[in-house]
Formats: sequence, C-alpha cells, structure tokens
Amino acid sequence: MDEGAIITNPEIEDYILSLYPRVHEVFYEMEKRAEGSDVKIVGPLVGRFFSQICLLRRPQSIFEMGSGFGYSALWFSLFLGDGGVVTCTDWLEENAEAARGYFTRAGQIRKLRFVCGDALEVLANSDRKFDMIFNDIDKENYPQVIELARESLNPGGMLITDNVLWGGRVLGGGGSESTEGVLEFNRLLFSDPEFFSTVVPLRDGVALSVRI
Repeated sequence: MDEGAIITNPEIEDYILSLYPRVHEVFYEMEKRAEGSDVKIVGPLVGRFFSQICLLRRPQSIFEMGSGFGYSALWFSLFLGDGGVVTCTDWLEENAEAARGYFTRAGQIRKLRFVCGDALEVLANSDRKFDMIFNDIDKENYPQVIELARESLNPGGMLITDNVLWGGRVLGGGGSESTEGVLEFNRLLFSDPEFFSTVVPLRDGVALSVRI
C-alpha cells in the first residue's frame, strides 16, 4: 500500500470521536498547531487510549522517545500515579518551550520534564528505570529501541510504539529505510521472549508490549 493507505475506516473514527466528551481546550490548540507544522501527532483517538492505559496502570515514570511539542505526553500526564513525571525528548528547544506552555495551561506542568537531544542517547544515559516508554522516533531507528527499552523498563513495564502499520507500507515488503526499520522492529519485537506484545489497529497501528 502507498503512503495514503487507509488503515481504519475514517467514518468509524469520526463516529467514535463524536462520542467522546471534550477534554481540555489545549488539546484542540495543539491539534491545530500540528496541522501547520512538520510535527506529527497521534491524534485524539490514540491520545485518549493512552490516557486510559495510564488510568489502568497508574505509572509514575514515563519516558517519551520523540515528543514534538508534547501532545501525546499531555494525554499520558492526565492519569499518572502520585508524583508521576513524563520525561519528554526532542531536538528542538522551541518544541520544549511550547510543551511547557501547553502543560502549564492544562495544569500539568509539575508532571513534565523535557530534555533536548537524541532520544536514544538520553535514554541510554539515564540512570533510572521507567514504568512506561513511548516510542515515536524516526522509523529507521526503531530496531534500536527494543534492547534499550528492555534494559530501561521496570519488570512489568510497558513499551508503547506508534506507527507499526506505517500507512500500510508494511505489506509491501520493504523499500524505504523507514519502512525497513518498522518491519525489522516488528519482527524483533514479536520474536522477543521478554515482551508480550499486541498490535492495536488504531489510526496507524499501536503496539503494546509488556516486559515479562
């Protein structure tokens, strides 16, 4: 399939969105910002799903690999455990400043830690373990995440990965470096005995992996 392939029925997605109550206005501002930028966000369907995962698990420490201006992190932050913190990563200080502004306006700033730099390097150099890791870095680097996540997660911790269906391009058998990265990541993830993983075909495919 090509880049514009439809993974889920857009009319069904619209119906689901029509059921959801409005959350905080900041999310709508962030969605508008994403429309006019190079930053890709997970969108409200996946965002709400992330909030529910946190409501169920109550993580105290989340590490985001590739945060942009903090859209997914804000959804995660809504139901963190007591004293919980989301550590965000991005190359651009302007995205860090934007995230701090959005978190402040949403009343969640105490839950945000933002580090500018390469997400793989920041996580590799971290001296702490995390309850949850969200992977949304450049797709060609996806295969590097698995071993690093295994070492950085607490037992029972969760690795969440976006774009594992990659617009349907996973059906084409490869081609671009990004597609090859997603394919190799999926192969490695589902053959790793230390993770129990499932793909949720929501939006562009979200993989949930629990460290056994």
